[in-house]
Amino acid sequence: MHLFPAIDLRDGNCVRLYQGDYGKETVYGSDPVAQALAFESEGAPWIHVVDLDAARSGSPENRPVVAAIAEAVGVPVQTGGGVRSADAAKALFDTGVARVVIGTAAIENPSLVEALTSDWAVAVGLDARGSDIAVHGWEQASGHDLLATAQRFSDLGVDALVVTEIGRDGTLGGPDTNGLSRVLGATSVDVIASGGVGTVADLEALADLTIDGRRLAGAIAGRAIYEKKFTVASAVAALANKDALS
Repeated sequence: MHLFPAIDLRDGNCVRLYQGDYGKETVYGSDPVAQALAFESEGAPWIHVVDLDAARSGSPENRPVVAAIAEAVGVPVQTGGGVRSADAAKALFDTGVARVVIGTAAIENPSLVEALTSDWAVAVGLDARGSDIAVHGWEQASGHDLLATAQRFSDLGVDALVVTEIGRDGTLGGPDTNGLSRVLGATSVDVIASGGVGTVADLEALADLTIDGRRLAGAIAGRAIYEKKFTVASAVAALANKDALS
């Protein structure tokens, strides 16, 4: 299972929100490129970048920052936030990112995802409160069921599903292992967990999840790293040990 240290961008800064609430923002740094390089230097196999401004407005506010990160690091960058058209996705791929995460547009227009997957590595972001998927920067309920939606995208050629339990996001209270287990059992696509990771033990618990022989492909961590609950290096080492034992 891969670690995806997260860089959430707002107004060009590295921030974290609490449960997706834009009014509960903590700024952790003003140099996202330096942060990405630090993650890479500690052995991060991927870097996960989210344009929070774009997720809310649909306008690519932080695309130049995403481009600068992709150019600076040698590890693959996965990025999302406000990707609501083929042109927006292609513009991000043109910056050098390895995988684009599509959330709102995937829910509202699945054919967009299907059209892109023949040429590009696309992940679908499934951000949910319980079983209800949220859209438009997590500010609106979609009425779509998490498991049914995961199953629908299994046959569209996506690289992965990035599954976030919004109620856990930014809380450090532990991931939603039960919900993630259900998603793992509902789809054949790689699943990346997001939300609630607060300790290395949380990551190890995610690495131990096995449903019908399937395991999580990755886990995203943000606040826990910024608040020094663990380092990227220690998390990568712990997950490598888990992989060696499995």
